[in-house]
Amino acid sequence: MPQPRLAGPGVYVTERPSGSRAVTGVSTSVTAFVGRTARGPVGEPVTVRSMAEFTQVFGGLWRESGLSYAVRDFYLNGGSTALVVRAAGGAGLARLDAGGLQLKASGPGSWGNHLWVEVVHPGEGHTRELARAGSGTEGDEVFHLRIGEGDDGSPREEFLNLTVADGPRRVDIVLQASQLVRVDRLPDPPARPSKGVHRVPQAGTAATDGGALTAADYTGAEGLGALATGDFNLLCLPPSDPGGELPAQVWPDALDFCHRRRAVLLVDPPPAVVPRDAPAWLEKLALSGLATRNGVFYLPRVRAADPLRDGAIGEFVPSGAIAGVMARTDATRGVWKAPAGMDAGVLGAAGLSHPMTDGDSDELNPLGINCLRSFPQAGSVVWGARTLRGADVLADEYKYVPVRRLALFLEESLRRGTQWVVFEPNDERLWSQIRTSLGAFMQDLFRQGAFQGKTPRDAYFVACDAETTTQYDIDRGIVNISVGFAPLKPAEFVVIGIQQKTAEAAG
Repeated sequence: MPQPRLAGPGVYVTERPSGSRAVTGVSTSVTAFVGRTARGPVGEPVTVRSMAEFTQVFGGLWRESGLSYAVRDFYLNGGSTALVVRAAGGAGLARLDAGGLQLKASGPGSWGNHLWVEVVHPGEGHTRELARAGSGTEGDEVFHLRIGEGDDGSPREEFLNLTVADGPRRVDIVLQASQLVRVDRLPDPPARPSKGVHRVPQAGTAATDGGALTAADYTGAEGLGALATGDFNLLCLPPSDPGGELPAQVWPDALDFCHRRRAVLLVDPPPAVVPRDAPAWLEKLALSGLATRNGVFYLPRVRAADPLRDGAIGEFVPSGAIAGVMARTDATRGVWKAPAGMDAGVLGAAGLSHPMTDGDSDELNPLGINCLRSFPQAGSVVWGARTLRGADVLADEYKYVPVRRLALFLEESLRRGTQWVVFEPNDERLWSQIRTSLGAFMQDLFRQGAFQGKTPRDAYFVACDAETTTQYDIDRGIVNISVGFAPLKPAEFVVIGIQQKTAEAAG
């Protein structure tokens, strides 16, 4: 460590770094949703933390949006953070002329046909002077905007002291904060828009909602491509229509995407697939290879009340509810606990589209297909915890959902927690710091019950020394870290032996 410059007799105090680097566990249940919504930005991942926030940004429940019902089920079952990507599906964009200022809706869809904008000119005297000061401009070009939708006349947004001149209050810059409109084109030549209430033309230029999403909509730049830099752990791809199904060719691409991103794909069944057809349907998808460790499939669909149809019972894909159950289990028990069992109830469910029996479970579980079951008093529950790599015949080490999710959690947490290692001197001092940092993280998980074993030695190990990193590795700029853990595996089969005990013959 560098010594302080000793300029004269006295006591010199220095601060020495401890060398300790904490590893922080990443989130485990941030769920990405890609699909169709009534409104909102297109091809842009937006973080929402409640159904109310989803309604504000994306319009809430919509009969033509399977995603909106999946998000509802996610929050109803304990979800906390969602990353929503809207794919437009050819929806049009509403535009209007606000007194010479050309505006457009903030996103495509017929909702924009109900927008209105009121242009207000500040009054004379002191009010006008305040407006000039607020806009940072001189002259009479300052104006206010009130923006709303529908016929109630109440503005949802209001922006004061705007101008078309260059400056901090230029209208196209300020309206970037609007949830309703954007500037399409500034007046040319620059001029303050005329006052009055202006509405979207309803004839000829009215926007539409587009049609059902195609496979390219889901997998393209405005779908999965928008998640390239997103931070998520679970992926749901609800169909365009709540009662429809996803284009089959989307699933292989989505599974490969999740494998690369250390995320888990929740695969939904088509509405017509009954339990006996599920294995054949999965086989047609051609999901194979190690990527299937990152996929899970649940059957059947969930029956629930539809508020948009006066509470009539409809059938919805289970992925949103399953993601919520996973988030709830992670929060109460940990990612190492299987999100299944009697405490993994599907809240809001009025039943299942196909009643599942013990025989169905006996047939499907060994194939890596998870069942949803209904039991008296317990209601509908998740009754399976296997990945798509979970068929008994494969004997894969990641056959169980909690084991795979725990491994992904460890991989991402340790990857992020060791970024500081890059460009450090590759010697025993660095190796010791790595062992200390990662060992503390693993020990904390051991105390929480994340691993098997009575002692830390039985539960995990962290190795980083001259055996893992040879001189040849050092010469190439490589430090090798080896981390192992003993995962907990769910008790799928509980065997109870019962024996009658007869009374001994009296002597």
